[in-house]
Amino acid sequence: MLAACGGLTAQEPAPPAGLTIAQAVEGALRNYPSIRVTQEQMNAAAAGIRLAQTAYLPRVDGLLQFNRATRNSYYGLLLPQSLVPQLAGVQANNFGTVWDSGAGVLVTWQPFDFGLRRANVASAAAARDQAQAALSRTRYDVSVATADAFLTVVAAQQTAQAARAAVESWQVLLRSIHALVAAQLRPGADESRVEAEAALARTQLAQAEQAIDVARATLAQFVGLEPLQVNLTPGRLLDLPPDRSEPPLNVAANPLALEQNAAVAQQQDRLNALERSYYPQFLVQGLAAARGTGLETSGSRMGGLNGLAPTIQNYGIGLTVSFPAMDRFAIREQEAAQSATIRAGQAQYQVIAARLRSQFDVGLATLAGARRVAANTPVEVSAGRTALEQARARYQSGLAPIDDVAQAQRLLVQAQIDDALARLNVWRALLEVATARGDIQPFLAEVTQ
Repeated sequence: MLAACGGLTAQEPAPPAGLTIAQAVEGALRNYPSIRVTQEQMNAAAAGIRLAQTAYLPRVDGLLQFNRATRNSYYGLLLPQSLVPQLAGVQANNFGTVWDSGAGVLVTWQPFDFGLRRANVASAAAARDQAQAALSRTRYDVSVATADAFLTVVAAQQTAQAARAAVESWQVLLRSIHALVAAQLRPGADESRVEAEAALARTQLAQAEQAIDVARATLAQFVGLEPLQVNLTPGRLLDLPPDRSEPPLNVAANPLALEQNAAVAQQQDRLNALERSYYPQFLVQGLAAARGTGLETSGSRMGGLNGLAPTIQNYGIGLTVSFPAMDRFAIREQEAAQSATIRAGQAQYQVIAARLRSQFDVGLATLAGARRVAANTPVEVSAGRTALEQARARYQSGLAPIDDVAQAQRLLVQAQIDDALARLNVWRALLEVATARGDIQPFLAEVTQ
């Protein structure tokens, strides 16, 4: 199959079986790294939900401490700090030490929170939904890019096929004219002219094969193969697709729009959580603790291991209420900033919707024009082939210069390229319409059926 082997040289290894466009997209979805990146981001967001749900659990803090230290007490005020310890002991100043020990458990539980934890869980779930939407959008982008790269390779192969046919045609004409020049029936300038045209055709063929190699390298990055292994089966891409009416566009179904909607919903949930942060915090607390010390109430010190065992026990239960009154000013500005972010996201959705509608309309216009061109190119090829035959006949009869033959040959080559690309351009326009819709699976199924 010429479309599957265009651009390969005799020295290149034989590629594996042909790859259809659906298989290329499937391989890209399985292998392309950006999909794995967004997949792990979604996993991280799912873990964030479980993290937010842990806020419903009570907090349990435990302590066990042993130390050997002095117990010099003092009077007076120290501002709150964490360096100088507050001691219960005898006001003195000596370096005698005793054993001290302490153990305790503090259980803290928040019985109600005015919906703050629920809002935080909802915000984490919205982040997971946004990550899921981002994954769908990434898969959509990779699918579209892979399909477009596949079409580019096939287009380059069809161009190379026409260029290769032109080279062969010029070689046939060159041999014919060489015989006429050798018999002195035509001037040597005619042979030089045909040699120049043949050289130009070989240059165009080399450029077409270069385009194949570049297009293959682009496609190879998506499907996870080496460029020389990218061997394609065009399927129905070389045929003209049937004409049909296109249903109207549903912008909201496109993965780009879905992702933006998910981002706005996430920001809205963050605002809901922020609005519930300016409420009193009610904490039910239970404490069990024990202390031990080697210091007597008289100030004397007990020797040995006295104080290593916690011997004095205490327990308690209570309710703590805290309210950050002055946080209202900061929270108000945070709410204003979050509201502005939401409005910006909603405006961005409108931008995306307008762009998708424009892409859909452009795709429909391109599709209609491509179908008109595809209906005309067979006439162009037939007329070009007839014109070349007539030009050759006139030249061989001595009724036309070689320039007429060269011009007719170039027109035929261009007509053949136009005809091959016209059908591909119809498929490319269909891909653009499907891209605007956000689902190219029906397009892939139609190509490979």
